[in-house]
Amino acid sequence: MNAIEIKNLTKNYGEKQALAGLNMTVPQGAIYGFIGENGSGKSTTEKLVCGLIVPNGGEIKLFGKDYKDQEVRAHIGVLIESPGCYPNISVWDNMKLQAANLGLKNEDEEIRKVLKIVRMEGSASNKFKNCSLGMKQRIGIAFALLGNPNLLILDEPINGLDADGMRIMREVLKDITKNYNCTVLISSHILGELEKIATHYGIIRGGKMIKEMTAEELEKDCPTYVAIKTKDNAKAKSLLEKNYKRVSEENEYIRVYDSARAEDVVSFLYQHNILPIEVKTAKISLEEYYINLMNKGGKA
Repeated sequence: MNAIEIKNLTKNYGEKQALAGLNMTVPQGAIYGFIGENGSGKSTTEKLVCGLIVPNGGEIKLFGKDYKDQEVRAHIGVLIESPGCYPNISVWDNMKLQAANLGLKNEDEEIRKVLKIVRMEGSASNKFKNCSLGMKQRIGIAFALLGNPNLLILDEPINGLDADGMRIMREVLKDITKNYNCTVLISSHILGELEKIATHYGIIRGGKMIKEMTAEELEKDCPTYVAIKTKDNAKAKSLLEKNYKRVSEENEYIRVYDSARAEDVVSFLYQHNILPIEVKTAKISLEEYYINLMNKGGKA
């Protein structure tokens, strides 16, 4: 079963069309990385799924039911922008207010559970205003996790975090999907971090989905290559093109694909009296894949 199925979704703000027939599929249990430039329609899509705004057309299903179904809506957790907390009271008291708002039973037990999930159990007595940005983001996720949601929608939760904050956030999101039967839809511009956790991706542009793929499919489309820099890249590239099917030049490095081994490429150049200055093995990243896709006009 899919956690989210969207078909031909449209949304207009006056004369501006934010979504232009969007199609989207988020499998149950996935960490779905939602990618797109500013103004592409990511936040609009998330707000529509959450029921915060109303579509002009199209269909949204959550776990096979209409997204307005009250039973389904009761199992969605949301963090869009920033958590709405009172700055001068403790994390625990903020959580108590949210639990009361949701009408939860055994609220203390629920709060302890979600604070443990987000690695905040030792900070429950801290005033919210004294928490770091990373802590505030995790508190927002704890808010969203109250009530045991099956779907968690997160809008840019890792922006502005330091390296340690990002590491903790990765651990939290993996834990949520693995151990708590929750699907995560997460948008972010920090593609290097998404690549470390996402199991599925959706790339949106101009209000339309231009590419959906699994992490395994991305892996196939992002091959490893040998990168070489020489004193005469033009000559080296010309020679390598005679011996390898796929050779390119990017940022002063010649790239040799075709599952080439670095030692073989270096040996070939030595035989033709070309001495490499630098040799390394690298892999096309999600960020480079995305940029290349955008440069092609969004055509996969």
